[in-house]
Amino acid sequence: MENVVRQEQIEAVGSKYDAAQMLVVREKTFEAIREIAAGITPGMVEEDAVELAKDVLAERGMLRGWHGVYVRFGANTVKSWNEPSAPGVVLGENDIFFIDIGPTWKDNEGDGADTFVVGANADMARCAADARAIFDEVRQRWLDSGDSGQQLYQYARAATERRGWVLNLELSGHRLADFPHAVAFEGTLAEVGFRPTPQLWVLEIHIRHPQQAYGAFYEDLLLTEA
Repeated sequence: MENVVRQEQIEAVGSKYDAAQMLVVREKTFEAIREIAAGITPGMVEEDAVELAKDVLAERGMLRGWHGVYVRFGANTVKSWNEPSAPGVVLGENDIFFIDIGPTWKDNEGDGADTFVVGANADMARCAADARAIFDEVRQRWLDSGDSGQQLYQYARAATERRGWVLNLELSGHRLADFPHAVAFEGTLAEVGFRPTPQLWVLEIHIRHPQQAYGAFYEDLLLTEA
């Protein structure tokens, strides 16, 4: 009974929560990510890409976010959300970058991240693809099992290691709801001992090369339908 109460408390939503709007802001979030990515080209400095991202979000009425705007190039792609980027990093001809945004729309929160590759580095391309593949594999595990958040990230680590990458458990999922979700819970998905409810949690997969300084990041809401 205590576990049930704890889950109800952690998964509580506020008066402005709107399940339909959560799906709208999710769609808008990934549309913005794709538009930002289309404007990023080799030779661009990371700081300019961040300003581009802010401009795109402002034009879409989505600049107000519940977390900052992150664009990471090259070696900065191994950094966690709380680590500042090394300044002045320029995107190379054969390189990797990710975009991570958390806009709010009509008082409901969005959050999404995806990784993109320029040029012809096959290992970087595999890294970006594997971040999405691991997300899909863990999501399927969530659909098929009664696994808790803790168990899902144990599974994610094994799925990552099978592919030869390292999983960053500092980025290990979180609540998402009407702003601010932190009123209900500020912890991570990897901490919770119950099966997460659909459309209330973000699954984060941040992987990196075991020796080289690059990685990939993908995150999205846990939804029962793809």
